[in-house]
Amino acid sequence: MEAALAEFAEYGVAGARVDRLAKRAGISPGLVYSFFAGKEGLFEAVYEAIVEQTVGAVPIDADDLPGYAGRLHDAAAQHPQVMRFLSWYALERAERAMPEIVARSMADKIAAIEAAQRRGSVTRDKPAGEILALVLALANMWQQHTEDVRQLVTAEQRRTTITDAVRRLITPQEPADG
Repeated sequence: MEAALAEFAEYGVAGARVDRLAKRAGISPGLVYSFFAGKEGLFEAVYEAIVEQTVGAVPIDADDLPGYAGRLHDAAAQHPQVMRFLSWYALERAERAMPEIVARSMADKIAAIEAAQRRGSVTRDKPAGEILALVLALANMWQQHTEDVRQLVTAEQRRTTITDAVRRLITPQEPADG
């Protein structure tokens, strides 16, 4: 799987080659086909493994969405190859239906945010799905840009920029006096 991640992160599914991938893994190309439905099946398996690993390693805490966004940012910064793979996945799978593992994860996160909204720790100004989409976009914003944008904020300040933005987004507003 590590060899597949490296190959797909570098070339995407269209440019990846099973023989090169197998060489990276130290196995025969035929062995890849023994376990997966070819290159396409392996690409999907790598994606599902990344989703499972991320959900397990960075669980949502809907009462601390700034911290959650910060932890997602940290994970992305520590694993740029995963972020590159996910960019390829978004490009090459844009028209496909959302995999079940992702749909289930998103539904669980939305439910957690809705519960936090009921508790009053997250604003009710926006639906939970919109809040989740914005938190995820903010958490990953530095990985989705080229260096000309990344240089606008130092690496040391990026996490704080993200957590501050999420805090402002989700903090319930005090009612105006009047």
